Amino acid sequence: MIQALPVRRAAELGVRAPEERWLVERLWAERAVGIVGGEPKCCKSFLALDVAVSVASGRPCLRRYPVERPGPVLLFAAEDALHVVRERVEGICAAAGVGLDALPLHVITAPTVRLDLARDQRRLRRTVEQLRPRLLVLDPFVRLHRVDENAAAEVAPLLAYLRQIERELETAVLLVHHAKKGASHARAGQALRGSSELHAWGDSNLYLRRRGEALLLAVEHRAAAPIDALAIELRADGDALALGIVEAPAAEPSPELPTPQERIEATLAQLDTPVSRKTLRAACRMRAATLGQALNDLVDQGRVLVRHGRYCLPP
Repeated sequence: MIQALPVRRAAELGVRAPEERWLVERLWAERAVGIVGGEPKCCKSFLALDVAVSVASGRPCLRRYPVERPGPVLLFAAEDALHVVRERVEGICAAAGVGLDALPLHVITAPTVRLDLARDQRRLRRTVEQLRPRLLVLDPFVRLHRVDENAAAEVAPLLAYLRQIERELETAVLLVHHAKKGASHARAGQALRGSSELHAWGDSNLYLRRRGEALLLAVEHRAAAPIDALAIELRADGDALALGIVEAPAAEPSPELPTPQERIEATLAQLDTPVSRKTLRAACRMRAATLGQALNDLVDQGRVLVRHGRYCLPP
């Protein structure tokens, strides 16, 4: 006998506590799957590692966005040698003021992990089961499979596998992925290479792109408002490299505009003889109503004299 699906009234559904909403406040939702995407050479891996170090240490990501509930992180960096991964993590730890020795950031050292192979899927899942990381980072997607990225029917099962890990093992998943060539002017999510399944899959997505010398970070969420785009840069401290937010320079205070009364007095001071209201209005480039009210105030205060319909300053 076929059983009906389980159902609850909306009012009976659980409520998530505010402190459980974010893995990295405003950047990555709790238990979110998603993508760090962008064009080549725009620091995608550095950003993914910055998120990883922050989650593992509890220090703010990019030195600004807090992590309230830190925990272990599991990383597979498919394109970088292990010593390069260590150097990059050390640089980010130095910027964050974190010691590397006690950091619960675990790196998969296998030469390959293929999400399209059942055996590798089982091995990755077993590793996640053993470590129970708060975050799984896979960098980059193109090195994790041999399917056609443009075919939704081939990409969707890999993303469904990662979604299953998130749901069953309560682990957020961050997937680094490339943008299409020549897509710098496309909307961030639409610029991702391959099937639109990748953009649709993400709960939290971070996009990097260059604008001249500037590196811009755009943030989007499935269930939260986005934040304004951030200007970031890769900074060197000796041999250590880490991303940092470029703070906008403080705006210069706007000069106060002269009041209508001040404009009238300044104009009259430049004229040798009394002038009519029409001439004064043209010289001040002021609306008739504004000029009339300001002139009446100045005359009442004795700051302007009127004789035979002509205006001048007191001697």
